[in-house]
Amino acid sequence: MKKIFLFSFFAGTILLNSCSNAQSGKTNLTATEFATKLQESGNPTILDVRTPEEFASGHLENATNIDWNGDDFENKTKVLNKEKPVFVYCLSGGRSAEAAKKLRESGFKEVYEMQGGMMKWRSAKLPESNDDSRVIAEGMSKESYNALLKSDKLVLVDFYADWCGPCKKMKPSIDEISTEMKDKVQIVRINVDENKNLVSELGIESIPVLKLYKNEAIVWETNGFTDKKEIVSHLQ
Repeated sequence: MKKIFLFSFFAGTILLNSCSNAQSGKTNLTATEFATKLQESGNPTILDVRTPEEFASGHLENATNIDWNGDDFENKTKVLNKEKPVFVYCLSGGRSAEAAKKLRESGFKEVYEMQGGMMKWRSAKLPESNDDSRVIAEGMSKESYNALLKSDKLVLVDFYADWCGPCKKMKPSIDEISTEMKDKVQIVRINVDENKNLVSELGIESIPVLKLYKNEAIVWETNGFTDKKEIVSHLQ
């Protein structure tokens, strides 16, 4: 009986210590909460886990770029101060969620991630910096986008990014539909990284997104991976 009591006591002590070491409070923040928390945190580490190309097109001020999909993410984050708050973001939230989990497992005490990433940040009209020495094109205007919708056919608009896994998975289906239903459907593919202003104006906050238009009016839209059968059912 005494042994059972001692085991329970030590097990409870270990559990209590584990809980006390865990980060408390909300860690998955909206864009506006993320911005507010940044201001309150003094001099935190701001970590942009997108590709260097994405980072160059616009990022949070004072952010450090370490590509989550790069081969050296773990080595590069080892040099960061684990006692300082770390604010992590990507374009739409997927990569930053994985990066934040990895950072916590690696011993970082206080890690915050931004829901929806830069897409939500831009939708909220929050400020960003641009360190790229090249002239970054603003991309397609809303007027040009509307002009693409003027067609006798159905117009299916696919909003994607080169790094987006579900977008890559959907592309073969989109290409097949473009060929098989070319007399009925016009396919338009828009890269969100190259058309930030348009994406913000249209309120697109995650990808992939499909929008189907008939006579310039939207008749169907979907967010996330959609298989070919589902897409075709709306094109009949």
